[in-house]
Amino acid sequence: MLTVLEKLLVLQDRDRQITRLGEELAALPPQQAAAQARLEAARQAVEAARQHGLHLEAERKKLELEVETRQEQIQKYSLQQFQTKRNEEYRALAHEIETCKAEIRRLEDRQLELMEQQEQTQQQLARLRQQFDEVRRETERVLADLAARAQNLQQQLQELTAGRAALAAEVEPGLLSRYERLRRNKGPRVVVGVEHGACGGCHVGLPAQVVIACRTEAEPVQCPNCGRLLFYTPDMDMVRAE
Repeated sequence: MLTVLEKLLVLQDRDRQITRLGEELAALPPQQAAAQARLEAARQAVEAARQHGLHLEAERKKLELEVETRQEQIQKYSLQQFQTKRNEEYRALAHEIETCKAEIRRLEDRQLELMEQQEQTQQQLARLRQQFDEVRRETERVLADLAARAQNLQQQLQELTAGRAALAAEVEPGLLSRYERLRRNKGPRVVVGVEHGACGGCHVGLPAQVVIACRTEAEPVQCPNCGRLLFYTPDMDMVRAE
């Protein structure tokens, strides 16, 4: 294999490592955001249950006040009954008293329902708080792992990037420029082998003269279809696949 292609293969491998590390680094923020979102969802569930409990308590106290109001009305009507001497007015007041008592029974039944709901909500709140604590601990662990992973990847990336300049400097400028242009257009696989008489990049069959040029290794050869740089090693099968 041509020495210049060997150098490009080393450079290409370094670039692929740099690209892979960059992709891994780019994938970390979404993972961090997902972990934080799970924690926030757990926190919101706790807050929603707490607010529901407060709402039930406020409703129950409101009913207590309404019961007190009805009881005061009963006392008022009873006093008026004691004072009146007219049977018609007495019966009307008695009707109002019964109406108030019926309303009190309804309000007290509703109070019991609210108390049961409050108990259920308190149990739910306790479970949600426990779940939140578990999610919080897991989130802290995940975020710490991701932060350590990011630091490690960043260090590796810096080391690889620093070494890339030295590798690129060993390649002839014109060929390096061609390599960089192909990498921008074709992606990470720029220097490829010949596979069964076809380009290892685009997989299009190569003309016989191109295959021969690869084998003679007189100079770098490009695929006439995709422009990738081709290399040949003795162990490659140059026979075209049927």
